[in-house]
Amino acid sequence: MKKDIHPQNYRVVAFKDMSNDEVFLTKSTANTKETIEVDGEEYPLVKLEISRASHPFYTGKSKLVDTAGRIDKFKNKYKKFAK
Repeated sequence: MKKDIHPQNYRVVAFKDMSNDEVFLTKSTANTKETIEVDGEEYPLVKLEISRASHPFYTGKSKLVDTAGRIDKFKNKYKKFAK
């Protein structure tokens, strides 16, 4: 293996699922300017749109998230082709 190709700045980072506000901690090199307090400690914060706590594969629930009205635009655009 090549030497000195892996990052050295691993640290504990908080990842927050914005769809259900679940927070989990893991080591990462992700850069972020935001922080969050978890159990009295402050950690760098990385915001996620979806994680294992909200993904239908892991939850077994089908959840439709329309963040920008894309589904309505699609339905309106192709409404004329409906039988």
